[in-house]
Amino acid sequence: MLHLCASPEDQIARLVQAVSCALAADLAQNGRALLAVSGGRSPIPLFQALAQAPIDWPRVVVTLVDERVVPPEHADSNAALVRAHLLTGAAAQTRFLPLVDDPQDPTGCVARANAQLRALAQPFSAALLGMGEDGHTASLFPGAAELAAGLDPAYPAHYLAITPPQPQSSFQAGIAPPHRRISLSLAALLQSRRLLLSIAGEAKRAVYAQAGNPPPSAGLPISFVIQQTQTPFDAYWSR
Repeated sequence: MLHLCASPEDQIARLVQAVSCALAADLAQNGRALLAVSGGRSPIPLFQALAQAPIDWPRVVVTLVDERVVPPEHADSNAALVRAHLLTGAAAQTRFLPLVDDPQDPTGCVARANAQLRALAQPFSAALLGMGEDGHTASLFPGAAELAAGLDPAYPAHYLAITPPQPQSSFQAGIAPPHRRISLSLAALLQSRRLLLSIAGEAKRAVYAQAGNPPPSAGLPISFVIQQTQTPFDAYWSR
């Protein structure tokens, strides 16, 4: 369901409430909750608000929906973003599971990230997603060589390596290729108890509307999340 929020502040408040409720339900039932969050600059205000929420953080495990294969102190590291803006105050007491421990060994990083989640043996209480104007979510980019595996509903692992396609224009301009990524698969996302999507702006609202038209298409990977009926899904939009 798409929720139209009156303002960015309203959107953040509603997302904090949704995440808090999802975590509280698992804490009450299982004694532990597991939250997966996305990176990028857009979630920073949400992370800062979520860190102030009255959540039993010591019993929450936080990990990433996706990550760039870069050192943990790199400016493009999602883990660095989460540490700076979410794991503060009381939320610093959470257990955090980053995805990259050795950027020179992406295959090993994927294996270790999968082992971390297997050891927890618990579905995500909630996965907090974003969406690009190209229709990607997590690091499931249209045109990526690994996209078919990432969208395979029977994919056997939580995480996989993704190589984002480089736009022809940037290649011609001599711009360095994008960082390799580690991403949750669609299969792993759909094992979550709840999926939450945060988007803003008219352009993304139009992409969201297009992605809602059946059938789902690899050209808009978010369409596989929007059109599925397996996992409760809510999207929150603001201008």
